[in-house]
Amino acid sequence: MGKLLDKAIVYATEKHSGDFRKGTSVPYIVHPLEAVAIVASITDDDDILAAAALHDVVEDTGTPLEEIRKEFNDHIADLVASESEDKREDQPAEDTWKIRKEETITFLKTASYESKLIAIGDKLSNIRAIAREYEVLGKKLWEKFRIKDKSEHGWYYSSLAEIFTADEKLKNTNACREYVEKVHQVFGE
Repeated sequence: MGKLLDKAIVYATEKHSGDFRKGTSVPYIVHPLEAVAIVASITDDDDILAAAALHDVVEDTGTPLEEIRKEFNDHIADLVASESEDKREDQPAEDTWKIRKEETITFLKTASYESKLIAIGDKLSNIRAIAREYEVLGKKLWEKFRIKDKSEHGWYYSSLAEIFTADEKLKNTNACREYVEKVHQVFGE
């Protein structure tokens, strides 16, 4: 791990500056950094770790993918692209939520191991945050999301658990085991 990861962390920090996690006062950059830490527990590949740091930059900051390609490399840009939802900015987010999640599930079923590594870093960070807040807020937690139906979130996170545990290399990692445990903790399956 070296200068490429350092550059990606600085770049992501600048791009997410002033942003916060949904419904909290937690600086947004904490999430990509947590994703990097999770991915780093599985691999030391600089490109994958850099892509984990950058995974939300295109999707959430309006940064063009070509800028990632120029600043980093094609491989990192392709990995970031694989993690970036088509937000369909011309439509209300709640109208496209299910479509976007279905697209993520469909993609991850046949995605490369590298893409799955970044996805598990991202999704484990997310489900950890949900589990922490669920302990405190209970059912009120779902009010802060655009989609307020807990079962919809349960469907999504459970579908991802099936994909992660079906991957022979990923299923025996601590990250995958923790992910499944947190999904059960929150959604009780």
